[in-house]
Amino acid sequence: MSTLKTHRVALLFNANKIYDRQVITGIADYLSSTRSSWDLFLEEDFRLRLSGIERWQGDGIIADFDDPAVAAALADSPAPVVAVGGSYGEEASYPAGVPYVATDNFKLIKLAYDHLIEAGLRHFALFSQPVSEGNRWAQEREQAFMALMRRERFDGETFRGVATCAQSWEEAMEQQIHWLQQLPKPVGIIAVTDARARQLLQACMIAGIAVPEQVALIGIDNDPLARMLTRIPLSSVIQGAQEMGRTAAHLLDQMLHGVRLAGRRILIPPAGINVMASSKHESTKHPYVMRARHFIRQYACQGIKTDQVADYVGISRSSLEAYFRRELGCSVHDEILRLRLEAATALLSRGDCNLVDVALKCGFTSSQYMHLVFKRELGCTPRAYQHRAVLDRHAPTVSLEESPM
Repeated sequence: MSTLKTHRVALLFNANKIYDRQVITGIADYLSSTRSSWDLFLEEDFRLRLSGIERWQGDGIIADFDDPAVAAALADSPAPVVAVGGSYGEEASYPAGVPYVATDNFKLIKLAYDHLIEAGLRHFALFSQPVSEGNRWAQEREQAFMALMRRERFDGETFRGVATCAQSWEEAMEQQIHWLQQLPKPVGIIAVTDARARQLLQACMIAGIAVPEQVALIGIDNDPLARMLTRIPLSSVIQGAQEMGRTAAHLLDQMLHGVRLAGRRILIPPAGINVMASSKHESTKHPYVMRARHFIRQYACQGIKTDQVADYVGISRSSLEAYFRRELGCSVHDEILRLRLEAATALLSRGDCNLVDVALKCGFTSSQYMHLVFKRELGCTPRAYQHRAVLDRHAPTVSLEESPM
């Protein structure tokens, strides 16, 4: 019985980024579903370090070519290389001579735009990154956004801001607030990453700009850490990064067995949108209702009562209830409960978790009360909802789209 050859493969990624981690997860998925035997090299702390990579004695490399330093370091690699990165509008921008698996930047922006326009918005903006060689993917998303605005005959605003660090944080917030205040309202904003979207959401909170009534916001990456760090749950486009990892691993596996794939290019479309409160824009006519909902979105899970909402708005409880009935057809308590239910379903969708903890985190007085609300509003128990969500999460993945050779 023949023994499978074990190949030594280097993964050159910065796994502190959610995109890179998802690509690596896709590579692991591929290896677990095939008979391929790889010894994987990654830095112990999962950071990307290129020093000495030219002396690495391995069989193959999968690398993030969004970083120009990586592309340069591997230009003369004797080992087979599969590149992973963003798509480009110009053919000459792609690396020559290596197979390339790309996230489709235009489709990422188009999916976010379609979601915002379906919400009834007619003003749009993009929050990007400062221009640099390492941010070419962000500039490609800018170009995709502006091309889409021209095609749809909208005037789109683009803002890059500054690269954030401890020293520039105050300046960054001031610039973002100033830009937000100048935009026509209501406006739908696409951020090129969830990290940028989180910053902008924080700027809205500081400036008292209602989300999503005045600013409907959506990011890209579906980063759970970014979601946990926002008071208003953040909508996000889900990149097909895991599918990119599986595809890149498959291409390298073929190359390790003698298949020539130089110049092969595969574009992976986004996997969908995780729609949360930050982009659920609804036209609200009365400013009291808008102000109340802005407060409720931030604090619904902290056990707030109707009286506290009325105090924040600055009117009596009975007046606020009348505005809610007229504007939304529900009570203030109904709106608080709806957002608690939304938060609970999001937590349960992540997998196994304690129902008592979920109830506590989402502002329910007890797990029994949460059970009653689920049965009344969704027709199922919290545990049944969780089981169904886990099954849906493991549904078949999207198909690939190949560019012409």
